[in-house]
Amino acid sequence: MISPPTLLLIVINLMFLAGCQQQTEETMPPPVAMTEEAVGHFCQMNILEHAGPKAQIHLDGLPYPLFFSQVRDGIAYERMPEQNYKISAIYVSDMSKAQDWENVGRENWIPASSAHYVVASTMTGGMGASELVPFSDQDDARKFVARHGGQIMRLDDIDDALVLNNTTVMPSAKPLETAIIPDDDDYRTRLEKLRKK
Repeated sequence: MISPPTLLLIVINLMFLAGCQQQTEETMPPPVAMTEEAVGHFCQMNILEHAGPKAQIHLDGLPYPLFFSQVRDGIAYERMPEQNYKISAIYVSDMSKAQDWENVGRENWIPASSAHYVVASTMTGGMGASELVPFSDQDDARKFVARHGGQIMRLDDIDDALVLNNTTVMPSAKPLETAIIPDDDDYRTRLEKLRKK
């Protein structure tokens, strides 16, 4: 049996943690609607001209987010060894609310950490590479898998090799187990140096 002082201490700690969580969500910058002026950070092309889900990343100190023509590109940016800016928020297109693959919506954003991702489906993203397809509703993700294949994963469970691999996924794609980190010695060297720090 827990003593009253211990129980009180547990309740106070839980309230403190809940307050921290709420404060973090309230201090996150809100997502920004895509416009004709929004260009992909890597490709510098109009983001609305590309099909499939998109990503936006907010960096501390910058008034506007970086847009990405593919969700995978946004997550790759976050995980790249060279990325040294403080990220305050990452949002991805919510395909549960998208009209279709060509029209994902300008304001259908959800926090990247809350999405259910379909990985290694037969659908390619806006830049023609394999895509991480985000859904707010896991049932919608299951329906997508039934039509286009793939596997449902949470962001923290998606291996870097699936994000940083630069191959295009086609219907005859290799299984998830065979995904490899790009064959780039310089990339591997930088990644190993970061892991050792």
